[in-house]
Amino acid sequence: MIRRSKFVLALLAPLAALGLAIPAHAASPDLAKVLSQLDAASAQFHTAQADFKWDQYTSVVAATDTQTGTVFFKRGSVTTQMAAQIRQLNGKDDPKTIVYDGKALQLYQPRIHQITQFAAGKNKGQYESFLTLGFGGSGKDLAANWNITLVGNETLKDGATSVAVAHLDLVPKQESVRNMFSKVSIWVDPVHGVSLKQVFLEPTGDSRTAYYSNIKTNTPIDPKTFALDAKALGAQVVIHQ
Repeated sequence: MIRRSKFVLALLAPLAALGLAIPAHAASPDLAKVLSQLDAASAQFHTAQADFKWDQYTSVVAATDTQTGTVFFKRGSVTTQMAAQIRQLNGKDDPKTIVYDGKALQLYQPRIHQITQFAAGKNKGQYESFLTLGFGGSGKDLAANWNITLVGNETLKDGATSVAVAHLDLVPKQESVRNMFSKVSIWVDPVHGVSLKQVFLEPTGDSRTAYYSNIKTNTPIDPKTFALDAKALGAQVVIHQ
């Protein structure tokens, strides 16, 4: 179960950037302001899409693999849907699609004509807490599962646009999550509820860094983006419970 959870969260990790809480009385005034801004942004958040660059650093070989593509989010009243269309690995075509529809996480690998499916089940809340790490998550949600430190206020670039971001360090409250990620750092635009950068540190010394650009919020997204039709794709479905 631990190995399966780590694999699933490895898929979700680069897609995250805000989501889970610290008690209000423990928050510094500046952090309280950031969390309040995230609450307000979350109430107005419906969709988002962005280009991404995901860097996976493996410490034992001191090597980094880079994936690029586009990610999509849609927040409903009950769940958050996500889709990531991976186009390249290390500058070479290597298409894959990751979809989360609120019930299951699916990985489509067209080169082997296979969809690997993981039922969310009792892990639904954990999955979605990673998904909303930076895309529509509220400050109240963020504080529930993370110990939060406001490192400072910074400015990052989204193309030619300068964006004011809050740099937050997050330490998981759940031991099962700490076994996978000792710390998560996010650079979030609290006004719009989106993340421009995320770093996931693993106890092994490995790390995952995600960069997001060309971010668009509350624009229409085709519902088909969040679904995989195995028959139309000619793909075999492998289900993991």
